[in-house]
Order: sequence, then structure tokens, then C-alpha cells
Amino acid sequence: METLLLLMLLSPLAGAALNGIFGRRFSQASVSAIGCGAAGLSMIFALLSAWTFSHPEPEAGFFQHTYFTWIQSGSFRADFAFYYDRLTLVMTSTVTVVAFLIHLYSRGYMEHEGGYYRFFAYLNLFLFMMLTLVSAGNYPLMFVGWEGVGLCSYLLIGFYFTRKSASDAGKKAFIVTRIGDVGFTLGVALIFWTLGTVDFHDVFERVRSLPLGEGQGALTAICLLLFLGAVGKSAQLPLYVWLPDAMEGPTPVSALIHAATMVTAGVYMVARSNVLYAGAPEALEIVGAIGGATAFFAATIALCQNDLKRMLAYSTISQLGYMFLGCGAGVFAAGIFHLMTHAFFKSLLFLAAGSVMHAMSGELDMRKMGGLRHKMRATFWTFLIATLAISGVPMFSGFFSKDEILAGAYEGPLGKPWLYWLGTLTAGLTAFYMFRAVFMTFCGRSRVPPELARHVHESSSKMTAPLIALAFFSVVAGYVSWPKPLGGSEAFDRYLARVFESPEALLRASATVKVEHGPSTGVLMAFSLAAAGLGILTAWWFYLKSTEWPERLAERFSVLYDLLVHKYYVDEFYNWLVVRPVRAGSEKVLWHAMDASLIDGGLVNGTARATSGVGGVLRRMQSGNLRSYAAWVLLGAVLWLAYIAFR
Repeated sequence: METLLLLMLLSPLAGAALNGIFGRRFSQASVSAIGCGAAGLSMIFALLSAWTFSHPEPEAGFFQHTYFTWIQSGSFRADFAFYYDRLTLVMTSTVTVVAFLIHLYSRGYMEHEGGYYRFFAYLNLFLFMMLTLVSAGNYPLMFVGWEGVGLCSYLLIGFYFTRKSASDAGKKAFIVTRIGDVGFTLGVALIFWTLGTVDFHDVFERVRSLPLGEGQGALTAICLLLFLGAVGKSAQLPLYVWLPDAMEGPTPVSALIHAATMVTAGVYMVARSNVLYAGAPEALEIVGAIGGATAFFAATIALCQNDLKRMLAYSTISQLGYMFLGCGAGVFAAGIFHLMTHAFFKSLLFLAAGSVMHAMSGELDMRKMGGLRHKMRATFWTFLIATLAISGVPMFSGFFSKDEILAGAYEGPLGKPWLYWLGTLTAGLTAFYMFRAVFMTFCGRSRVPPELARHVHESSSKMTAPLIALAFFSVVAGYVSWPKPLGGSEAFDRYLARVFESPEALLRASATVKVEHGPSTGVLMAFSLAAAGLGILTAWWFYLKSTEWPERLAERFSVLYDLLVHKYYVDEFYNWLVVRPVRAGSEKVLWHAMDASLIDGGLVNGTARATSGVGGVLRRMQSGNLRSYAAWVLLGAVLWLAYIAFR
């Protein structure tokens, strides 16, 4: 097991090293073979690890192996160690399968782009860092992967570094997520200060051994600090602003960041730390509240976005909010279940959008599309399948995971009715804006400019084959947990029950009693399905049946429409509150006052002027004239005698 886990990580690391160091000399086919081969090997080793762990599963429920001592300083110790349980199994399998398909897709998407070898080196490094994050056996090693995916996102978002918008987006992602990472770092430090260890197993055992209510203040502080890191990495309010701009990177990067890596890291970290959060129910309630608010907030922005990829970016922010809503309600398994299904259908949506962009010569404005289903059948059908999944249509994967979260938001240990209704409203908005994208892009009359329409065609099999594979997973992934209202047993929940704290433990820690009344799970499911159906029907009416309605409503509610189109002016607010003062302070204080006046003018240039002046005096003394030398000697003798006399 320890060998398989190490090979799972070393495969993409080796691919990144080979392509990164020697890739410039390789042919494109060789770069593809190394990059895709490394991701494929990592996937194989991940699946073999899952099989080995499960046959038979360790009695303790987890496998832990220490390879060597990484950091040792006084009582602080952090090992290079892996921690593998059922949660790790789900994460490594999902990450490697999705990443491998994205690597395959990239062969066709990037074949005419410069920096081909560099792109695959970055993708492999991204996969290595994410696997390090989800396999780590302690918080410091998790933090290495945490920072590693941040670095890789910076490199890949700014891949087209000659384009200012791309380089600015990369820097924005790097800086904004660093704000959250300060909280994560302080949280890890407080874990060691409070519990004397940073190893997952030891941390969880010591928290479980605490008497009920003891240390709850410290645990709450730890959980809130860790969640601050998750807010930055997983793009939640108020640190979500970097994710829409991440669309400046190549489309496979968007799929990888939004589906399998980076943004899911925060959800995984909260789920992995569920024992800590179980001891701090107030922090967990904040997680759920921010998740629900983010889900609704981002969905409203997505309603009026006309850029296809940017709309999907806000959709990702909203779906991540769903995952945090599930975790905050105490149904961690439902949050991870949605993470898994979302990885498949969201990567499919982005890759299908990339196929459209590829056919449209880079155009992403849905107002300039329409009727593309006739020329791009594979892209259309796969995009439609992913849309049905994310909209929660029955028998598609998103239906199973989304409704499980909504049911948990109402009935879970820390669930609240208002969380359920907010999530249900968001489900209706999601169905509306996703089918709006389908109808505007693929249906109705063509609005493609005539000179471009002649060149629109389906993408090559290099790109459509991964789309079809992801479409398959977007349908079947949800069937691993058939819901109880439909006669199932929610097997995924039962499978992860051994990893997460029980609902009873959460209720004891929160000192609340769950009252058994209210709508049944079946009724709750019916409400969410009605919301999704209404969203789909409204999109059909607005964008296929009566296409004049959106323009009428935009004029009728122009203030609200402008607010949504401009994304609530949050970026402008941050620019006014943070960017402009920092830039002005940097220019006036740090540059002009400190650098130019004090350092250059006072210290550096001032020292130079003083030295030059002294040198000028000494130069006049050393004139080579004997009478001048005699005068200086006489002056020196007089001064010396005067000194002796007066002393």
C-alpha cells in the first residue's frame, strides 16, 4: 500500500520534471505521451490503492505510513506521512480520473498553442500537489499541497503571460488566496499550541478525548481560522473574486481548477477536519451559512452573464457553496458526494465550452451563438447531459447529490429550514441559467457572424472522446447512493459514515435537540424538483418561445439588471477599498518618499555626494605644488600645537 501511494504521487511529479526540464527538445507527441502517461499511471496507482485498501479494509478504518521525519524542532514534529481512509479513497480516485481525461482533452485543445511542453508540465505538477494535499497525514504536509495548488493555479491561469489580462488574473488568484492562507497557517499553529500535535490521527483522538464542552473556545477559533483558508481556496464570500478571472487561462485549466483540484481543496479540508468542527458547532453553523449565502449570491450573478466560461465560473462558486452548506448542516458525506458528482459534470461543462470556443475561434459571447447543435452534435449532447446533471434532473448524478444536501440542510444535525429554502431557490436559479446557456448557445436561430459560421465544425476525437467519457460519469456517478425516498439506502453515506462524526455527536456538542417534525424527505425532494422544473421552463419560455421577454424585463427592472450584470460592483468596491489605497500608498509613500527621496536621494545619492565633496577637497590638497604642501604642513603643525596648548 505504501508503495502504491508513493507511485501515485511520483508519477505526475516525474512527468512534470521531464517535460519541464527537457520538454523544449521533445516533439509534441512525446510531450503528450509523457504528460498523459504520467496522469494515467497516477490514476492506475490510485485505483489499485483503492482496491488494496478495500480488500480487506484495515480494522482501524485507515492506513497510515511514515516515510521519514520531515521537520523536527523541540516538541514539534511533522513526518512525511500518508493517511489513507475512505475519504482519501474517494478523493484520489475522483481527482486522478478527472485529471487524466482533462490531460487527454488537452492534446487536441493545445496542439496549436505555444508552450505546449510547459503546459503539460504544469498540469502534471498540479495533479501531484493535489494528491499530496488529499493524501497527507498531517496538517503541515497538507499545507505543502495547499500552497502547491495555489502556485500551479498562478502558473496556469497566467499561462498566456504575454496577455496582460491573463497575467493580472494569475496575480489576483495568487494574492487573494494568500489572504485565506494566513488563516490556515494560524489555524495549524493553534492546533499544535492547543493539542501538542499536528498529525491527523493524534489530533482527532485528542479532540475526542476532551470532556464535553471543554476547549470549545479554542476549537472554535481553530475551525474559523481553517475555514478562512477554505474561503480563499474554494472561492466563497468574500474571497471569491479571483475565480471568475481565472477564465483567462486555457479552458482545460478552468476544468481542472473548477472540478478536480484547487477549489475542492477547501471542502476536503473541512470534511477531513470534521472531528474538530464537531467540537465547535458554532463554527460549523458559520460554514453552512456562508456556503448557503455564497450559493445564492453567485447563482444570481450567473443569471445575467453572457460569457459562457464566466457564467460557468459563477456556477462553480455556487456549487461549492452547496458543498459547504452540506458540511455546515452536519451532513459531511452529502457534501463530499456532491464534490464527486460535480467534478464530473463541471469538468464536462468546461471542456464542452472549450470545444465551442475552439469552433468559434475564441468567441465566448452567447449572444453571438445559437443553432450550434446542428454542427456540433457531440458537444451539444454532452453539454446537455452535464446541464441536466447540474440542474438536478432525476436520473442524472447531480439530482442524487444535490437533493441529499438539501434534505440534510433541513433535517441534518445542524440543519435549518432557511438553509433548505435558500438552497431550493438556488436550485431553481441554477436550472434557469444553465438551460439559458444551452438555448442561447445550441438552439434557436443562428446569431453567428456569417464569416465565422462557415468555419464552425465539431472538434476532433481527441477532444470529443473525453467529453463522452465524462458524460457517462455525469449520468452514472450518482447511482452509488440511491436516495431513501426512492427506496434506496444511500450507500455512499453509509460508506463514509466511518470517517465522519455521527449526527448524535454533533447534536451533543451543539447542546440542541432535533425535533422530528416538518415535511418528509420525499416532500422536500418534490419542492426542489419543482424549483428546478420551473427554472427550466422559464428558460425555455424566455430564450426559445418568447425571446422578447428578457429584454423587456431588463428594461423594466434596469437597476436590478445592471446590478447583476456588474456583479454587484464587488470588484469595483474592492478596487476602491483596497487596490487604489495600496497603489497610492505604494506610489506616494514607498516609491516617492521612501525609495526616491530617502533611500536614493538621502542615503545612496547623499553618500555619493558627500564622498565626492570630501574627495574634491583631498584632490585640491594633493595638487603636486611644493609651496602648497609646505603650507598644509605648517597649518597642521599650528593646529597640533594649539591642541597641545589648550589641552
